[in-house]
Amino acid sequence: MALLEIVLEGDPVLRQKAKKLHRVDEGVRKLAADMFETMLDAPGVGLAAPQIGKSIRLIVVHLPEGYDKEGDPEVNLTLVNPEIIKSIGSQTGPEGCLSIPGWAGDVERFAQVTVKAIDLDNRPMRIKAQGHLAVVLQHEIDHLDGILFPDRIEDKSTMWRVTEEEVEEEEVPVA
Repeated sequence: MALLEIVLEGDPVLRQKAKKLHRVDEGVRKLAADMFETMLDAPGVGLAAPQIGKSIRLIVVHLPEGYDKEGDPEVNLTLVNPEIIKSIGSQTGPEGCLSIPGWAGDVERFAQVTVKAIDLDNRPMRIKAQGHLAVVLQHEIDHLDGILFPDRIEDKSTMWRVTEEEVEEEEVPVA
């Protein structure tokens, strides 16, 4: 596995609508493994293929055990062609982005989402998510559509600087 370079805001790939994958092969599996390693090293809780310069519909997600509340299981996902098919309610909370280092802002998202995708074995799957997992999935799927988290913030003056320590202590989820 290899660490990949994360592209930063201003790179045109971050504003493109990513292409659907028609089939998962060994190349996609290797890319997904490299993305997962890159996300953990960053450190982040999610990473979309456009963030490493690939305009394809592929995301990885990692939420450590107890991320929302004590007892929650660790979540590790790799999703190909993810799509939100149902959404309910609303929640607002802090978000950061590996492609916009040092900045965070409060973003309004759906409280619950159902996402359909395919896994690395080309099998269809559905995920019902709430809390942080719902936020991370929405954030990453936005990347696949060329949307960055500040686009979801009406008043950009409410964004704030974050330190590496805040990110490492998971005070601000960075995806």
